[in-house]
Amino acid sequence: MKYKLRIKKGIVFTLIMLFQILEAQTIHTEIKLPAIVASNMVLQRNTTIEIWGWSAAHENIEIEASWLEKVHVIVADKDGNWSLEIKTTNSKEPQTVTLKSKTSTIVLENILFGEVWLCSGQSNMQQPVKGFNGQPTPGSMKAIVNSANPNLRLFTVGRKGTEWPQLDIKEFTGWQEASPQNVSNFSAVAYFFGQQLQEILEVPVGLIHTSYGASSVEAWMSTEAIKPYQKMKLEKVVITKKPNKTPTFLFNAMIHPLIKYKIKGALWYQGEANRSEPERYKKLFPAMVKDWRALFKIGNFPFYYVQIAPFNYGKNKPFKSRINTSYIREAQLQSLDLIPNAGIAITMDVGDEFSIHPPRKKEVADRLLYNALNQTYGYKAIDCCSPTYDSFKIENNGIKLSFKNVQSGLYAFNTLKGFEIAGVDKIFYPADAKIVNRKKVFVKSDKVSNPVAVRYAWKNWITGTLYDTNLLPSSSFRTDNWKDTK
Repeated sequence: MKYKLRIKKGIVFTLIMLFQILEAQTIHTEIKLPAIVASNMVLQRNTTIEIWGWSAAHENIEIEASWLEKVHVIVADKDGNWSLEIKTTNSKEPQTVTLKSKTSTIVLENILFGEVWLCSGQSNMQQPVKGFNGQPTPGSMKAIVNSANPNLRLFTVGRKGTEWPQLDIKEFTGWQEASPQNVSNFSAVAYFFGQQLQEILEVPVGLIHTSYGASSVEAWMSTEAIKPYQKMKLEKVVITKKPNKTPTFLFNAMIHPLIKYKIKGALWYQGEANRSEPERYKKLFPAMVKDWRALFKIGNFPFYYVQIAPFNYGKNKPFKSRINTSYIREAQLQSLDLIPNAGIAITMDVGDEFSIHPPRKKEVADRLLYNALNQTYGYKAIDCCSPTYDSFKIENNGIKLSFKNVQSGLYAFNTLKGFEIAGVDKIFYPADAKIVNRKKVFVKSDKVSNPVAVRYAWKNWITGTLYDTNLLPSSSFRTDNWKDTK
């Protein structure tokens, strides 16, 4: 007679977490720290941070920080967990932290206080400074040659998925000072962002890179976050060769172990994997951000993300194709209204028709940086918002478009292209477009005498032509909400 043992998900989770705790306690009951807490790390400056780890149950642990006069003594709980909150300062001098128990001593050296940014997403965040094979990053050689910087520190989380939330990172490249030896393999978008931020603020910067190519947003969401949108029985989930496509798996292994580490904000570059479900993405993405913020417990920290760039997915058909990535770009733009304290980097002008990994990562990083400088660090003279379609008016057998974020005016290098216009029959025709009064666009076609709708750059592959005077490009947009076009 055969019996099947059925264990409830909550019990399984408890057993797995207990195993992780026991695994953290060696037979010598030595202090163990998480991978992210180590020498060369950058701690968020001038705030309260947490140092945590594991030891024997009820172990007394002394923690001495070089910038504090007092030596702290804490006692691990019955499971060997311990943590200590201490305040950092604005000092730019290297610091040390010494931890002692009866059986072990750990000395963390060369610690800096500065700005810590979490950088996540899929392959366009993952793409290293040196580029992928056959897919270059312009300016990479110069960047690598000049990358040595003891005030810029890098940490990379290994690409891994797990069924249950992990207490620590299993695979990683630990904190290092930026140098040609490690920058070449580090995220290009993250590096170009952090390198410039460090120079501008003149303070240390720490970058935590945790991305996975071809990953879906669902993979980066916790069980609690995704539960309202997707029924899951995680106890029946089998780890496949595609953890980047499995809901919660990347969150469990690559985000959850970091949630106690104080950050300033996050950068996000993802969306291609969800391009076929734009309406669903508009629900999941804001839910993910809200959940991360709740778990990191530092309020609505800055969250700056990249709109995916144009690319010929092989289905560059006119507007009736729902795989048209204009819809996911639209969902990403609309998410800006759903996520507090967020910003978006538009990339309509830096795409590559034949590569889903647009090479010009420096421009992408620049636009993320402008968001951070303006919204997080108070550099209000820095323009960070692309011109955004606002409203339209039908006049003179054409349509006049109005925009937000055009204080400096609109601009085109040459003739505006990519505009289409339609009447009530919902048939779109190529249209002439021109900037009027420096802040509006007038669109007209001889084939449409009574126009009712305009679309701009509403294709998979196209090069954007509409900018503001600071050369921030407009997103693709439409004035209609039609689901059936001809």
